[in-house]
Amino acid sequence: MKIFFYVQHLLGIGHLRRAATLAQALETAGFQVTLASGGRPVAGYRVLQLPPASADAGFKQLLDENGNPVDEAWKRRRREALLGAYAAAAPDVLLTELFPFGRRQMRFELLPLLGMAKEGAKRPLIVCSVRDVIQSKPERETEIAECFERYYDRLLVHGDPQVAGFERSFGATPRLAGKLHYTGYVVQDLPAADSDAGAGEVLISAGGGATGQHLLETAIAARPLTSLRDRKWRVLAGVNAADLAGLQARAGAGVIVERFRNDFTQRLRNCVVSVSQAGYNTVLETLQARTRAVLVPFAVGGESEQTLRASLLAERGLVQMVEEAALTPATLAAAVDRAAARPRPAPGAIDLGGARRSAELLHEWLG
Repeated sequence: MKIFFYVQHLLGIGHLRRAATLAQALETAGFQVTLASGGRPVAGYRVLQLPPASADAGFKQLLDENGNPVDEAWKRRRREALLGAYAAAAPDVLLTELFPFGRRQMRFELLPLLGMAKEGAKRPLIVCSVRDVIQSKPERETEIAECFERYYDRLLVHGDPQVAGFERSFGATPRLAGKLHYTGYVVQDLPAADSDAGAGEVLISAGGGATGQHLLETAIAARPLTSLRDRKWRVLAGVNAADLAGLQARAGAGVIVERFRNDFTQRLRNCVVSVSQAGYNTVLETLQARTRAVLVPFAVGGESEQTLRASLLAERGLVQMVEEAALTPATLAAAVDRAAARPRPAPGAIDLGGARRSAELLHEWLG
């Protein structure tokens, strides 16, 4: 059985990481997966690369591979590449990541793709794959629901309804009844513990690093104010960090600043406290490792997805949270001390079986 899986990452690589984890689980379950990626190429991911697109920090402008605003000629070239790849794949399942609940900028190619799939001689199962929480504008929810009803057979929500019901971020959820299926959260299996790397450290991370500069600078300034000031603090700035040299200049004794670590999940398991933003992948890796954590959700430009996720987890006592607008060295230091004083999250606190369950559901639906 063949799956054509469309994913578009624009700013960070979180969407691609989740899609790749899901694709790997689908292949393990016996599916042949074509993962078509429309974002900038990222080393280490096996994808069918479309002409790459990105976005500015406010997601207002779609940019081409050279960083210029896209034009109609670029859109036509990109659309033709996508439709050609889909036709060549001839899949049994068309899986779109996030759309129509996001990626509105890509309607120029996704609506033709959905039309081609629905009206073609071989009608695939059409499924949307979406994270636990979305960035939804109430005035667009009717349009989104109508698009979903027109084209889609099923909705895979990669979350745990005991933590975050989809209705918390999408008010028209009742219209999806019968098609919405929770899978649990999608996260890569945690490698076996094979070292004590990072034991006793405070681990600061900002994912890809494109939006985390203020958090990293504040964390360095917060260290002397915490009860963990004598511990080693490791700051992972991310591959897209804007000012690595500036962070290293601020660091001082006892603080290590690096772009990334290949052993990040091992260090996450061993650290005494983790401080990060609240993106889907980072949060799930943190909870899987049962790490004491402080989340500072990205909230620039009206972004609400990370704030809602962090607040729901904080309500369950699984993390400490500092809102980005309230972030200072003092507020972050207090949150670090609160986290350090708490026990690690209990095993099984949330459902982490989303990758496996997604494959099981697709098998059931295809018979």
